[in-house]
Amino acid sequence: MAVDPQMQRVLQRIAAAALPPFCTLAAAEARRLYRESRAALSPPVPEAAEVRDLAASGPAGPIPLRLYRGLGTEAGALLPALVYFHGGGWTIGDLDTHDIVCRTLANRARCTVFAVDYRMGPEHKFPAAVEDCVAATRWVAGQGAALGVDAARIAVGGDSAGGNLAAVVAITLRDAGGPPLAFQALVYPATDQRMDTASHARLSEGYLLTRDNMLWFRSNYLSPADYDDWRASPIRAADLARLPPAHIITAGYDPLLDEGRAYSDRLVAAGVPVLYECFEGMTHGFLTMGGVVAAANHALYRIGQSLAQAFRP
Repeated sequence: MAVDPQMQRVLQRIAAAALPPFCTLAAAEARRLYRESRAALSPPVPEAAEVRDLAASGPAGPIPLRLYRGLGTEAGALLPALVYFHGGGWTIGDLDTHDIVCRTLANRARCTVFAVDYRMGPEHKFPAAVEDCVAATRWVAGQGAALGVDAARIAVGGDSAGGNLAAVVAITLRDAGGPPLAFQALVYPATDQRMDTASHARLSEGYLLTRDNMLWFRSNYLSPADYDDWRASPIRAADLARLPPAHIITAGYDPLLDEGRAYSDRLVAAGVPVLYECFEGMTHGFLTMGGVVAAANHALYRIGQSLAQAFRP
């Protein structure tokens, strides 16, 4: 399938802007550029029933969170919760870059979403992000009624680096004996830090996520000795059985395509229920482009459907 026409226009627009590659910038400047570029492609900000900032207890101090309560939910009701980890190569991205994604999922799934502002590289190397995401998920479950959350119905999710972290949190909590998770939503997740699949070779240039930027992201987060650690490469975990059901979304013009599909295959082989969908005409990062790419809104709708189904009592 060819690149979707709407995505093709995004590619042309970005090429015409001639922005510097992230890998040529200091991390702080890359974060600013990413924040501004996401805003230019985003849809209008949807209303939510409640939005407020919180902080979870973490291993290195408070972890900033943002709570979103879905529009139309009953005041005072205990709602299911999605703990969401943003993408950005463990280096860029924040609560604002994925604000619309989290608002939309809260509304679609009639749940509370907790966006996690985990520590990132290069200032905080692996496994700092993993530790924060695990701690934030445990904190949400532990707070329960105080947050208006049904602790028996908690899911994790994320896109790209956030999808990687969601997968790792699910494995970590399974091995620790809980808290149990109801679901995991993984959008074009990074699952193998070896970056040696056919899609990495075939799609390394011309489709937004370039090889040079991927290498830069990885070096900000990991040392080479970490590549095979399952907390960095969850596909390398010895056992993927007994994990929560998953919805995995990939993009047809994404270097991460093959590792996302391979992770889905491994989950299925381990007996985990998986809904796998490839948005064939899309590139990496399309989820935050709902202002110009209709498929982004459809993907959020599909994830919302899956969450709502998983959260049914």
